[in-house]
Amino acid sequence: MKLLEGKTVLVTGGSTGIGRAAAIGAARHGANVAINYASSDDKAASCVAEIEALGQRGLAVKGDVADPATARDFVDKAVATFGRVDVMVSNAGICPFHAFLDMPVETVDRTFRVNLHGAYYMVQAAANQMVKQGEGGAIVAVSSISALVGGEFQTHYTPTKAGVHSLMQSAAIALGKHGIRCNSVLPGTILTEINKDDLADQDKRDRMTARIPLGRLGEAEDLVGPIVFLASDMAQYVTGAALLVDGGAFVNLQ
Repeated sequence: MKLLEGKTVLVTGGSTGIGRAAAIGAARHGANVAINYASSDDKAASCVAEIEALGQRGLAVKGDVADPATARDFVDKAVATFGRVDVMVSNAGICPFHAFLDMPVETVDRTFRVNLHGAYYMVQAAANQMVKQGEGGAIVAVSSISALVGGEFQTHYTPTKAGVHSLMQSAAIALGKHGIRCNSVLPGTILTEINKDDLADQDKRDRMTARIPLGRLGEAEDLVGPIVFLASDMAQYVTGAALLVDGGAFVNLQ
């Protein structure tokens, strides 16, 4: 059963990690897919190749989501290629781990601009295109368990993910009258480019794994099902929701 048959899906941060898995997963479910990426030309090209190998059309558009113009450019190029936008997966994000007391101003500003401002502009651009089409749509933002819990070396990161979660709640209200659904997924500890250096510490990795009831750290592929579900018509009465995808880590407090 292909849940996104005939739809056009846009994914930010689509060359690696969760974004790449979501893009290929959407193609597997029958969608044509455009990915935004910041710098990894080879990885973006290989992602498009995997999409096309599944019999779907793919497009890679390079651009920094921190620049508001990137959002309009991404949507415009996707529409020029595929004719429409049905789903936006706002995924692009960074987390340069750093202590709080001497956190560089530049690190704080860059993290907010990519994670929160970038999500805002991408969601806004996609929503405007969906409203123009007049047939509704779906927006799925990749927030984080960090929207709900703190992190000693993530004081710049956790507020952005809480903001993305909140953005989806407010956008759900603003866009409901246009038939556009807005939801977020909240991944737990997922093995991706964003945390590979942090999790290179085997002791820390073992401690993190021990906290998870399902007994393992997450993989990017674990987000595909939840994202595809929220993007699909199976979730036609779901908006303003947040879905934890963390192997049970959040509830394991004792």
